[in-house]
This record gives sequence, C-alpha cells and structure tokens, in this order.
Amino acid sequence: MSSTVEQLSPTRVKITVEVPFADLKPSMDQAYAEVAKSVNIPGFRRGKVPPVVIDQRFGRGVIIQEAFNNSWQNFYGDAVTENKLSPLAQPDVEVTKLEDGDVIEFTAEVDVRPEFDLPDFSTLQAQVDALDVLDTLVDSQVDVLRNRFGSRETVERPAADGDIVTISLVASRDGEPLVDATANDVEYTIGSGQMLDGLDEAVIGLSAGESATFSSTLVSGPLKDEEADVEVTVSKVQKVELPETDDAFAQEASEFDTMEELRDNIKERLTRMARLEQASQARDAVLETLIGQVDVEVPEHLLNSEIDARRKQITEQLAQAGMTVEQYIADIAEDQTEDEFWADLESRGEQALRAQIILDKVAEERAIEVDQNDLTQHILRKAQTEGVAPQQIADHLQEHPHHIEEYVLEIRRGKALAMIVESATVTDSNGSVVPLANLHEDGSYTEPEAEPAEDDVADDDEESAEPAQNPSA
Repeated sequence: MSSTVEQLSPTRVKITVEVPFADLKPSMDQAYAEVAKSVNIPGFRRGKVPPVVIDQRFGRGVIIQEAFNNSWQNFYGDAVTENKLSPLAQPDVEVTKLEDGDVIEFTAEVDVRPEFDLPDFSTLQAQVDALDVLDTLVDSQVDVLRNRFGSRETVERPAADGDIVTISLVASRDGEPLVDATANDVEYTIGSGQMLDGLDEAVIGLSAGESATFSSTLVSGPLKDEEADVEVTVSKVQKVELPETDDAFAQEASEFDTMEELRDNIKERLTRMARLEQASQARDAVLETLIGQVDVEVPEHLLNSEIDARRKQITEQLAQAGMTVEQYIADIAEDQTEDEFWADLESRGEQALRAQIILDKVAEERAIEVDQNDLTQHILRKAQTEGVAPQQIADHLQEHPHHIEEYVLEIRRGKALAMIVESATVTDSNGSVVPLANLHEDGSYTEPEAEPAEDDVADDDEESAEPAQNPSA
C-alpha cells in the first residue's frame, strides 16, 4: 500500500491510497466465504461454492465492492498514521481506479487539525470570584434543617406571615377567566415572595374557604408579563412550629453535640462547594484565555455540521416541550432577538470546536492516557449528573460501543484542561492565588508541606558533616 497527501486548505486534505490486490486478498477471501454461506446453488453444498461460480452468478465486481467496503478503513487508517495526520471528522471516500487483479485506488477527503503553536501554559493568567461563604448562607441551611424537623398544624384562624397556605389561583381579564393562567391546590409559604407580586398581601387575613382578588403581572406560561386580575382562594391554613436553634436541636438533627459544631460543619461543606464552583469557573476562564492566545482555524465543514447539530437539538427539545423557538426566546432569552440567539449559538459552537482542537493537541503532545479507572469514574459522575444508575450507562455502552470512544475523548480533554489549569496562575478577585493543584474532588485542599525550619536545616548539615562511626570499633 502507498499513499500521498494533497493539501486542499489549511484544514482539509485529500489522501490518495493505492492498494495492491495482494493486500486486498484477505478481504476478497472473506467476501467469497460470506457469499458462499448465504446462497443456495444446485450442485454445491452451502458454504462450499467456488469463487469462480460466485463470479459467474453474481459478478466479480460485487465481491470486489464488498471486500473494499470491509477493508478501506484499515488502509485509510494506515495512510493517516503514515502521513502523521489528525482527522477531525469522517472522510468522503471515492474509488478512483480499479484494475482487477492489479490495484485499487481511492481518495479520502477529510478535515484535519491545522498546524498551530501552543503557548507556555505557565504564562496563562485568569481571575475568578473570591470565596465568600456568608453567615446568611449558613443561616439558610440551618433554616432548611429546622423546617425538616419542624411540624405543621392546621389552624382555624386567618392566615398570617410565615404560615403555609393551600391555595387555588384563577387569573382573568375584563371578567373573563384566562384558560392558561390557573393553578389548583398549590402550597405557598406566606412571606416567601416566590409567586405573584401582591399575593402575600392578598392571603394575609384570609381563613380557609375565603377568597380575595388582586392585580398582578403573570410570571410564566403563554401570558407571561401580561397584567391580569387574580382571584386567590385559601383552602387550608397551617401553622409551622420550628425548633429552637440550640444544642438539643443540633443533637437531634445531626451527629454534632453543639450548635456551634453544626454551624462549623455547614460552613465547611458550603466552603467546599464554593471551591468546586470556583474551580469550574477557573477552568472556563483559563480555557477562554488559552483560546484567545491560540490562532487556530476551524474547518468549515466541521463548523457547519456542529452548528446544524446544535440547531436540530434545540429545535427538537423545544418541540418536545411544546414550544417554538420564538416562544423560548420570549420566555427565557428575552434580551435577545432571534437572529442574536442563533448568532450566539454559532459563536459558542465555534468556540467549543476550537477548545476541542486545542485540547486534543495538548493531550497528544503530553501523551495523556485514559485508563479503565478514568472511564469508570466518568461513568459514575455521568450517572450522578443524569440521575440514573451507573449500570444503565454501562449497558448503553455495550449496546453502542462507539460511544466509548466519545467518552475517552471527553475524559482525555478534561485531563488535558486540568493539567493546563494547574500550570496557569489563577487568582481571585482579592488578588490571592487559588491553589487548584491542591484541590480534591470533594472540595478539600491538600495542605502544603511545611518548609523545614532554619535551625533544623543547620542541625542536619552538622550531622551530615560528622565522620561515620567505625562499626568494628
């Protein structure tokens, strides 16, 4: 087999591969064997039909085509390796010469990773938000615990601030109910401000079975942001009794003996979560800085395919949710026009491809490998994120083995980015260096090893200077 490469553009090549029929013979023999096992020809046992008979009955061209279909990927892969190419997509293959018994030639046009230089990762700098775990956040977590261990009691009195009421809502305009703006048997905590403006004032003072009407702006659904008259009816009023935040509560709600220990534990947990969020922000910031410093061209074919795939995915997801793109933009991305929405999608798609191209080169140059443990941990994290059992993802991989390669690529890129981030200088908004290299997956830090004291170093030097004792003395 021999191959040549023609550079069509900085990101696309045409590989021409010549395969002698001697190299094609194993695939030809296999093709003959497969056909022989699948046909019934009088005078011959199944699987024992000679090649010459198969050629006469079906034509030799069918066998050559089958042999080529089963083997071209191996020849193509050898040509890619031989010419040190890095394909970014599947090739467009065309047979250009066929001389039976002599040679078969085919071309493969494919997008390849362009040549570009990587910067010194230690020169990369990025800034993230400083950690700020406020006491109010700890208070909120304590309140969650208090609500979990609190009790409810249905009361026969008007609703007051802090009560939980069960309500039904009917919105109307000019006395006509709005079909898409009703809700039944909704629990609402008075004072939370989590529903409609004016609701708190309307339900305070209402007893079970009583109603009130107020004007508000609808916050969801097809009539979002429209003004309406809303009738609220209370069907139940419940008083919430919350435990005191004392040591007895700490012992009931946790493994800690005192409230101080419980609050310290909550703060440590929130701090670890904040560190992980900070690390995620750092990865995004460093990658954005890296992309900005690398001049890499994204292949047009690859970019168009990526954008088309993203458009299709969004359109299908919205259709499943019963929404159009226009409704989604009006409801979620209200600060964008439709043209701006699609332009933003195209920009993010291009940046994602740039990141992949750069990280793949880093992984290749640094010989980053993926082992079975990496794959197992990736499956466990993916299962946790998607809320499914790990075995479900493992079964999916068995049914679709090509997805394993996608997982490996994703893991490899993640390891490459982690290495880059650890090499970069990341500071927080207070100017402090963030020691991401010491961060564990649970958000804890490895404490740096203490430097030996000067006196200890001096003592060590003196000891090393003493002559060795003669063991026979």
